[in-house]
Amino acid sequence: MTKLRLRYVQAWCDRDGRVFHYFRRRGSPRVRLPGLPGSAEFMQAYQDALGSTPEPIGVSRSKPGSVSAAIASLYASQGFRALKGSTQALWRTYLERFRVQHGNMPLSLLPKKFIIALLDTLSPSVARNCLKALRCLMQHCVECGLLENDPTFGVRVRSTKSDGFHAWTDAEIAQFEAHHPVGSKARLAFALLLYTAQRRSDVIRMGPQHIRDGAIAVTQKKTSKPLMVPIRPELQAILDTAPGGHLTFLVSKGGRSYAGNNFSEQFRAWCDVAGLQHCSAHGLRKHAHLAFLHMRF
Repeated sequence: MTKLRLRYVQAWCDRDGRVFHYFRRRGSPRVRLPGLPGSAEFMQAYQDALGSTPEPIGVSRSKPGSVSAAIASLYASQGFRALKGSTQALWRTYLERFRVQHGNMPLSLLPKKFIIALLDTLSPSVARNCLKALRCLMQHCVECGLLENDPTFGVRVRSTKSDGFHAWTDAEIAQFEAHHPVGSKARLAFALLLYTAQRRSDVIRMGPQHIRDGAIAVTQKKTSKPLMVPIRPELQAILDTAPGGHLTFLVSKGGRSYAGNNFSEQFRAWCDVAGLQHCSAHGLRKHAHLAFLHMRF
């Protein structure tokens, strides 16, 4: 006898041995199915549940027309699902905070001055990401007809006087090189950052297989932009001393490729040992860009 197999159907047995069947599909409410699998009433209930449209996450607990319902609608949209996983996670962080504080507010009563007042309470870096997340939400609402106009349109985060990460000086570069000789892992990481001017997320993925005709082929993780970065003689001299046998130039003590945060922590330690506590990997990239602008590379 062939066993009946139905998608999204789960069986549950209570302590008295009675068996219950439920239709459970992600994004849909749980539905109890009557009768036995294969019976007319069971199959009718199953077909009804199967034909229902999954409910966006959070809709059942959100008031129609509210900020919370709009956020749930955004999460279920094709545009949001098409974003990179890291971007989705970041926007969710800010939108969920916004939902907790203002989820019951009617979407139509969300004026531009409210957005500006909210951003003014945040630090510039946090405000910038918060604005991006809210703009993603509001543009979705306009596209879906939930709003006529985007209240974030024209809103900008106030710039700060800070110049960001400290750009390494020539003296600091010489100090690092004096402390970490050619052949060390620290010097290899330093040279890759300095002479390719790429982000740490791209540097830690570079390996021998990316070298083509005197250049390193890079597809930037952040922008997905393909680049061919020429290998300068100074970098080639360092690469010639690098150990082989790995898919990436930089590997941890365990022989594995670095994760982004682990690499930053390790590079921070190398800088500290060299007495460069105020220097960073990002600041080295900044120096490289400034040097290129002044035609020093």
